[in-house]
Amino acid sequence: MTMPSASLARALDLPSDPPLRPLPAEAAALLRALGAPPRLAAHLRAVHDVAVEVVDWVRERHPGLAFDKDAVLFGAATHDVGKVVHPEELVGPGSAHEAAGRELLLRHGVGAERARFAASHARWDDPDVTVEDLLVSVADKVWKDKRVAGLEDRLVRVLARASGREPWEEFLALDELLVRLGAGAGRRLAFQAAFPV
Repeated sequence: MTMPSASLARALDLPSDPPLRPLPAEAAALLRALGAPPRLAAHLRAVHDVAVEVVDWVRERHPGLAFDKDAVLFGAATHDVGKVVHPEELVGPGSAHEAAGRELLLRHGVGAERARFAASHARWDDPDVTVEDLLVSVADKVWKDKRVAGLEDRLVRVLARASGREPWEEFLALDELLVRLGAGAGRRLAFQAAFPV
């Protein structure tokens, strides 16, 4: 077991600006055990915080839509864990962390249903994607105010089917949420950048 650095502890636990919710205990313990780079922990905390907002909004607006909230939040909190193995992808492009993250989670006793988010968060356009996958993917984009039309359209279709509302109504409501969440991106990016790779 690797001893966590003081910087990792700050990224995971200390009050932050902007105020970010703590990661699920299981995810935080895993990042500590892996000696995760502090910047990765800060990133996962920021994405998780946005995922909480998205999930709460979906549950309030679409009470009949069945999905696993805990799985979404765990997925958001661990989606890039493979960057422990591929730290170069913390500062540059790459997708090697996706399969590596899934395998890392499986080796640490995480079930396949929750480990999948490490590999699926960038594959929102796969035909067998679930609403949970879409929610993790949206959180992973909007935390930094990135908008992906195809991803959002896919989520809008799911929401419209669940609610019986017209897709344009769901689009407008989702857009309002994502604009609001995107407005905090600068502060979240500054929080992440304050930690070493």
